[in-house]
Amino acid sequence: MTTNAGFNTIGIDGNLDWKRIRKLFVIGLIASVMVFIGDWLLGYGVADETLTGNERILSAYLGLSDTRIFWSAFLGLIGIPLEGLCYFGIYRLIADRSPELAHSFRSGIFGYLMFGACGVHVPCLAAVYVYKHLMEVSPETALALSIRFGEYFLLPAMLLFVIFSIVMWAAQVKAFAKGLTPYPKWCWVFSVPVGMAAAAILNIFGNHAVINALTAAWISIGNIWQFAGLLLLVKRAQSGEPEAV
Repeated sequence: MTTNAGFNTIGIDGNLDWKRIRKLFVIGLIASVMVFIGDWLLGYGVADETLTGNERILSAYLGLSDTRIFWSAFLGLIGIPLEGLCYFGIYRLIADRSPELAHSFRSGIFGYLMFGACGVHVPCLAAVYVYKHLMEVSPETALALSIRFGEYFLLPAMLLFVIFSIVMWAAQVKAFAKGLTPYPKWCWVFSVPVGMAAAAILNIFGNHAVINALTAAWISIGNIWQFAGLLLLVKRAQSGEPEAV
């Protein structure tokens, strides 16, 4: 159906299906944990502090086995699209009270689905794989070739992913902060950027395997924070929902 503002709600009726929304948040949380495990497998290592720049960053991945690289890529390949699909639970919360913000949020979901897994996560693991094995056969050209690989096959999708994600998260924070969902206004804190910021702060603790693993998983930590928080308060949001007109 279409609202008076001309917003296409793609067949969603006027009553919130809280059972379905809760299920989406549960699946989203499970998917986020999957991605977290994949990111942990990638990030768990220590960089060579005698190096600088990109060479220092990539040095942390030289000790990864091919098996760890595969499972990191595979878990993200499955988990990231599941996260994106479960964002529709949040979209549904926004759609009734702010079709405009819901439209922006939904556009961001499509970008997350299109570029998150196959555009960013898997090519990132491919770049790590390429660098690791080039270092075994041609250390003098490994860094330059790996950077070129990233520029050609990773950077374009990464830029698009960032743009769509910013649009999505900005719409979400604005909708929650303005009370345009059944949740209390302060629940805007249960958004991915807040969880990402908390994970990024861990960098101050230095170059340690556990810290590097957690900071590598900053987006999945953001998703865990988001889905867990919204799931925890879903009953409160449901009880405070106004009667449908």
